Amino acid sequence: MTLDIHRLGRTGPEVTSPGLGCMGLSGAYGSVDDDEGVRVIHAYLDAGGTLLDTGDFYGSGHNEWLIRRALTDRSRDDVVLSVKFGALRGPDGALTGQDARPAAMKNFLAYSLQRLGVDHVDVYRPARLDPGVPIEDTVGAIAEMVEKGFVRHIGLSEVGAETIRRAAAVAPICDLQIEYSLLSRDIEDTILPTCRELGIGITAYGVLSRGLIGGSGVLAGGRLATPRFQDGHREHNEALVARLRDMAEAKSASVAQLAIGWVTAQGDDIVPVVGARRVDQVGTLLDGVTLDADDVARIDQLVPRGSVSGDRYPAAAMAALDSER
Repeated sequence: MTLDIHRLGRTGPEVTSPGLGCMGLSGAYGSVDDDEGVRVIHAYLDAGGTLLDTGDFYGSGHNEWLIRRALTDRSRDDVVLSVKFGALRGPDGALTGQDARPAAMKNFLAYSLQRLGVDHVDVYRPARLDPGVPIEDTVGAIAEMVEKGFVRHIGLSEVGAETIRRAAAVAPICDLQIEYSLLSRDIEDTILPTCRELGIGITAYGVLSRGLIGGSGVLAGGRLATPRFQDGHREHNEALVARLRDMAEAKSASVAQLAIGWVTAQGDDIVPVVGARRVDQVGTLLDGVTLDADDVARIDQLVPRGSVSGDRYPAAAMAALDSER
């Protein structure tokens, strides 16, 4: 198959679309055998995929070690590594806050380079805004790492329009990683227009709403705490997504492929990042469906903006998101 190639913003690297989100390979939605995780990454790369998205806190470093293992016999030049940093975990795995101080960032980066077994990462970004650290300080420090060759490009994640502007005034930002899907469309108000004005791409995660769209329905890992999967919300949302089945069947596609196609159709500056936990799911991810304007309009009628029930994160996590302010 031939995958689409997109540049992340005006200044970023060329990547294949969709990208592979690797978080689910480190226990986020239930256990995954490491051998199967390696096979998933290999299946994506063998099909021509290039963009691997990870975070140093995925599995408390496990995800980076897994990617290193998968890349042992691969050319570094064939892979674009996008890495998030700053989220703090306790020994029990619980998230305990953010740390985006310049000194902390350099420490996080040093450990990521070691775990990944590389001399640079292609895109480096704070996972969330640290309320105690001006974004100018964080981005300025990453820019120093760009100058030293340890980082190629600077990204952002889950920040609002004002923060995006402040960051872009310090150094070029290639992309914003943020949740964007049929069920999560708030970025269309101010965040997406701001990114387009500034030439910043979007790497969209949560495209399948953590499996709510086209998933197995099994509750495990992070889904257990997600309001959209909880009683009262789940039934409404599953009925909402079910409206897509007839259209998907008419296109010989799955509901998941339809949802990925919808995000892809929103613009060449948007690259979906989708997870896979089994090799067979990689094919679903990559065998895309092309949607025209009429198709997109039909999907918007079936699943109107704002029709989802429940927040995308628990209340405390939502309150901490700069992108939700």
